[in-house]
Amino acid sequence: MLYLHIPFCKQKCSYCNFHFSTSLNFKDEMISAIKKEIFLRNGELQNKNLKSLYFGGGTPSILKVDELKSIIDEVLKYFTFDREIEITLEANPDDLDKNYLKDLSDSAVNRLSIGTQSFFDEDLKMMNRAHNSSEAESSIKRAQDFGFENISIDLIYGSPTSDFEIWKENLNKIIELQVPHVSSYALTVEPKTALNQWIKNGKINAPKESEQNREFYYMSDFLKDHGFEHYEISNFGKPGFHSKHNSAYWKYREYLGIGPSAHSYNGRNERSWNIANNQQYIKLLSQNILAKETEILSEKDRFNEMLMIGLRTIWGVDLSDFDKNFGDEIREHFQKEITPKMEEGFLILEDNHLKIPEKHWFLADGIASDLFMV
Repeated sequence: MLYLHIPFCKQKCSYCNFHFSTSLNFKDEMISAIKKEIFLRNGELQNKNLKSLYFGGGTPSILKVDELKSIIDEVLKYFTFDREIEITLEANPDDLDKNYLKDLSDSAVNRLSIGTQSFFDEDLKMMNRAHNSSEAESSIKRAQDFGFENISIDLIYGSPTSDFEIWKENLNKIIELQVPHVSSYALTVEPKTALNQWIKNGKINAPKESEQNREFYYMSDFLKDHGFEHYEISNFGKPGFHSKHNSAYWKYREYLGIGPSAHSYNGRNERSWNIANNQQYIKLLSQNILAKETEILSEKDRFNEMLMIGLRTIWGVDLSDFDKNFGDEIREHFQKEITPKMEEGFLILEDNHLKIPEKHWFLADGIASDLFMV
């Protein structure tokens, strides 16, 4: 699978610490650099038949549709598309006007991930989103009118500008709008963000973990009652609408990440990441130099990642190849650490898959880290 990072946004959201620029001065050069990187690195993917192509960011919908098409054309020089390929575009509601969606419907893009975040203006203002509540709803309806059925929306819970009743109304909108996939995250206070500074200055209250916990479990029950499968801690999909792209991440498949700050994994023991600097990325690629760093994952690294990723999903960690992939030291550590967790009910074993019961999913990262080999 192939990931393309488009590092531009109209404005900086208060909670975001992803890599992007609000200046479009070097957009053309960036597109050229991304195409150059595709040319230089296409051989790193063993499987040339792509099942997933994902435009992430940043805000990929900041690009014109013709620019997106030109990048897709570049990909097709080196890869073929599976008959059922999922081509996702992350998009902001304010970008999805009629003209944009009309042009987009004539492209290969067949899935939209819309950064809704909330259907309430007070939340959106606090987050410094570029859209309002009306656009949040109308963009989804317009996309459906132009034939986009495979739509995911992002929602943030546990915001200090929200409450439980507002959260329930946000969830009701999912059902009302017939959206088949939801990615939902607790509002997290990251360093070097406006939100972090506002909380330090007392301008806004910090999110309450107890409220986030309550909203998380209500969301899980509510969406499952309406036909969604809770297949990863933060992801819910109707049958047939699970994200192929993210599911491949969670199952340790190989992927190639193109663009500044993008990560790649060879499916075995090598991970790489591009520099998070737009101008340096452009400069290096113009000289046919890859703007990436690489690390070889140790046995401990692979073990810890397997736990951190797998225990967040409905599938859990497949133990069938465990003996083949790990030595005696890790196997003994693993058995020692999981035994008390299983006795306490925080872990279960089903069909040779180690899982966290869903009632403990809100604690999954902590449970996984307790099992780490350090």
